[in-house]
Amino acid sequence: MDFRLSQDQRDLARGVRELLAGRFGRDALRAAVDGGGALDRGLWKELGDAGFFALRLPEAEGGVGLGLPEAVLVFEEAGRALLPGPLVATHLAAGVVEGAAEGRTVVTGVSPEGLVPWLDASDVVTGPAGGAVPVRSVDPLTPLHRVPGARGPLTAEAVLLTAAEQVGSAGWCTGAAVAYAKEREQFGQVIGGFQAVKHLCAGMLVRTELARAAVHAAAVTADPVEIAGAKLLADDAAVANARDCLQVHGGMGFTWEADVHLHLKRAWVRAALVLPADRAAEEVAAAL
Repeated sequence: MDFRLSQDQRDLARGVRELLAGRFGRDALRAAVDGGGALDRGLWKELGDAGFFALRLPEAEGGVGLGLPEAVLVFEEAGRALLPGPLVATHLAAGVVEGAAEGRTVVTGVSPEGLVPWLDASDVVTGPAGGAVPVRSVDPLTPLHRVPGARGPLTAEAVLLTAAEQVGSAGWCTGAAVAYAKEREQFGQVIGGFQAVKHLCAGMLVRTELARAAVHAAAVTADPVEIAGAKLLADDAAVANARDCLQVHGGMGFTWEADVHLHLKRAWVRAALVLPADRAAEEVAAAL
């Protein structure tokens, strides 16, 4: 059995990466942070025009007609780029909420933890959002509200696509750490030559590839337990890789100018919003 990506799937991932690099590169990312994290409606519409939200809608309904494995590849690239906004909720609302598929409508939802991301910027909220109060978010690009006593629905697709975003972030951190280790010199040689740095980078690669394999496999089987296990691995990879990437960057890594801070904070938020580790572990354990 061949588990490698097809050429069409590789082309899809490359196309999305190029689109996001051109439309939401580092300069746009930092501008969004400096600008208070306002949602870019123009970018949202461009994502809709590119088929981001309608990816899994049938062609007869104006969609792209692809499946969950392809959606995972697209959301991995979104995670790598730290693309802001309620991407998963709007994607899942395509074909259900008018305008969601085309990027004309921004949809968010109440998470099972009672948190609502991007409430003020959204046109439609799925779940009970009455009485929502703002809460401090560690991620400047993910404003949050809490709905006291509310618990939103949990879908396996939302868990898997969030895990895919975490994998993308973990991959970015691995690449950033390796690139910096190849150029930063200390004691007359690049720091990538030091054994401790080599071990950090190798560990990051292993975590990323293990999580990616689990997410890709779960996208094929759509098994809820495998999806829960994939989320566990993806959360660990995103958070641990961001921490290790920060360490590789040394003193510079602790400054606000280092983008790894944004990846670490987004990883924390994603891990808390959808199927946190303790609940994911319970689901996996119950199936053993």
